[in-house]
Amino acid sequence: MSSISSVELTLGARVLGNGRTHFRVWAPRRKSVDVCVSDPGGLRCLPLEKTSGGYFEGTHPLPAGTLYKYRLDGGETFPDPCSRFQPEGPHGPSRIVDPNRYSWHDQGWKGLASMKGQVLYELHMGTFTPEGTYAAAAAKLPLLKDLGVTVVELMPLHTFPGRYNWGYDGVTLFAPCSVYGEPDDLRRLVDEAHRLGLGIILDVVYNHLGPDGNYLSQYAQGYFNPKYPNEWGDPTNFDDGEAAGPSRDFFVQNACHWVSEYRFDGLRLDATQSLYDASPRHIVQELVEKTRAAAGARKLLLIAENEPQDVKIVTPKERGGHGADGLWVDDFHHSARVASVGRSEAYLMDYCGTAQELLSCALRNSLYQGQYYTWQKKRRGSPLLRTPPENIVFYLQNHDQLANTLRGQRLHIVAGFARARALTTLLLLLPQTPMLFMGQEFFASAPFLYFVDHKPDLQKLVHKGRNAFLSQFPSARQALEAEGHDAPIGEEAFRASKLDWSEHDRNREALALHKELLRLRREDPVFSAQDPSRIEGAVLSRHALVLRYFGSGQEGDRLLLLNLGTGLDLEPCPEPLLAPEPGKFWRPLLSSEHVRFGGMGAPALPEEGRLRIPGQTALVLASTEERKE
Repeated sequence: MSSISSVELTLGARVLGNGRTHFRVWAPRRKSVDVCVSDPGGLRCLPLEKTSGGYFEGTHPLPAGTLYKYRLDGGETFPDPCSRFQPEGPHGPSRIVDPNRYSWHDQGWKGLASMKGQVLYELHMGTFTPEGTYAAAAAKLPLLKDLGVTVVELMPLHTFPGRYNWGYDGVTLFAPCSVYGEPDDLRRLVDEAHRLGLGIILDVVYNHLGPDGNYLSQYAQGYFNPKYPNEWGDPTNFDDGEAAGPSRDFFVQNACHWVSEYRFDGLRLDATQSLYDASPRHIVQELVEKTRAAAGARKLLLIAENEPQDVKIVTPKERGGHGADGLWVDDFHHSARVASVGRSEAYLMDYCGTAQELLSCALRNSLYQGQYYTWQKKRRGSPLLRTPPENIVFYLQNHDQLANTLRGQRLHIVAGFARARALTTLLLLLPQTPMLFMGQEFFASAPFLYFVDHKPDLQKLVHKGRNAFLSQFPSARQALEAEGHDAPIGEEAFRASKLDWSEHDRNREALALHKELLRLRREDPVFSAQDPSRIEGAVLSRHALVLRYFGSGQEGDRLLLLNLGTGLDLEPCPEPLLAPEPGKFWRPLLSSEHVRFGGMGAPALPEEGRLRIPGQTALVLASTEERKE
C-alpha cells in the first residue's frame, strides 16, 4: 500500500507494472541519453526521447531489480542521478526499485501533528549498533520508547563512497546507502517505529554534495551555482537562470520521495543558511509546502538547522516566513559547553558560560538575536523572543558539536559526571524541545568522531582539511602542531565511534536519571504544560540560577535550581522566586546528585531559614501544603 500523495514523483526509474519501467532524467547539455543494461550477450542500450526543458524520458520493458546506467551522448555510462538504490555504491549501476512492493503495517499511523511534547533522539546508522544496519537499529527502538523518546532523527542516509561515512558526503541523494541494508529494510525500520508509536524523521543535505561520486554535473552544470560561497563544496542552484527550475525540482522531489516512498514523519534540513535563494519563493518554503503535500493526510515535522538562527524559518507562511516546525539553536549548547568545560575558543568565543547566559537562553529561546558577534565580525541572530519554545530545539550534544572537537568526547567525560547530570536536568525540564544524541542517555563512553572512507589521495586531502578545521581551536592547534596528536578520520575513528550497548545495562544510574526527567516532563502537571508564560527565572550567582514554574491549580509550583559552581548558601535570601506559596513549603522532587542517579547523595533541605544548593547540582522542588505540628 503506497502513501496517498498530491505530489507526483516523475524523476528516476518508476515501475509501471507488467515488467515495464518509465525513465526520466534532466540532461540539457546532452544530445542523447540511453538506458543501458548488461545482458549475457553484452551491453544493451535503449534510447530515451528528448522532451521539453532538457529532459529525456521513455518507457522500456525492464522490471524491478534490473541494474542499469545511463549512457550520455553515446559515450561513457553513469549512474542515474535519481537512482533509488546503488547496491555497489555511488560508482556502480543503479537498481530499479518498486516502492509499492513493500506491505506496510502502519495504516493507523497519523504522523506527528505538533512539536509540543516531543523528545528527539539523533542517531548515526553506522555507529548506533555494532552491526550498523537498519535491522539492528529497529531492534533497539523499544529501548528508546521505554526511555521516553518520541521522535527518532536519522542522520543522512544518502549513498556515499566507501565503507563508512559520518553522513554529510552523500552523492546519490535518492538512494539509501546499501552499507546499511536494502531499501525495504529501511521501510521496515520506519514501520517498526510507527508500530511502537515513535515518529521517525530523516536528516537531508541539499546545500552541497560529497567530493567523490557526484555525477550531477555530467548531466547538467545547472545543478550548481558558483556565485555563492560554500565551505563544503559547490553550492546547489535554486535561483540562477533557467536551470534553477529543474534543479529546484530535483531537490524538492527528493524531499517528497523520502516522505512518500519511505513514510518518514518529516525531515531535518541541514545548514539552511547555505541554501542560497534570492527568488521570491525561498527553496525552504517550497520544500516545506511540497513535502507536506507529499505526505497526504499524514502530519509531518520539518526541522531546520540554521547557524544564524533565523526566526523566518519557523515563522508561519501567512506571516512571511518559511513555515517549518522547528529550528536548531546552537546558543544553548555553546553556553552550556563553556560553562561545563571552561573554554571559550573559536566559535565559542562569544560565550561566557554564566548562569545569566543559560537563564537568558531558557527564557528567550536564544542568546544572539541581532547583537554583534565577535567571531563573525558582524551581527548575528534574529528575534526569537516570542517564538513558541516547542519550535526551538535545544541539545547538549549532537553530531556536529562532538565531531568538531579534537577527540569527539562526550560531555560527561570532558565536564565530569556531576555537571553533566545537572545540565541534563536543566535541558530536559525546559519548555524548548530537547534532543539527545545516541548513547547520551546512558553516558556512553564512545566518542563521536568525523570519519570518511575515500580513495587514498582524496583521504589525505580531507585529513589535511580536517586538521585545518580543528585548528581554529587554539588548544587543538597546539595538540596537532606542537604535541604531535593525530586526529584519525578513517576506520579507527569509525570503529571508536560505535556505541557499546553493554553500557546501557552497566550505566543504569545515568539511564535512570534520563528516564525520570523525561517522566516528569511528560507526566508532571506543571512541567508538562511547557508554558513559557508561567515560567520566570533569576540569577543567584555567576554559576547558579533558579527557574520557577507556576502551577495553575492544586498542583502548586515547581522550582529548578542549578548550581554549576561550588556549594551556595543563600543567606540572606532576598530573591522572591525562592519564596514558597503562602502556607506551603518546598518538597524535593529530584536531585541530580541522588545516589540512584550516580551522584554523591542529596542533603535534605532545611525547613526554614537559609537555602543551600550543593555545587555541580540541579535540584527540582515542588510546593506542598505546610505540615501541621
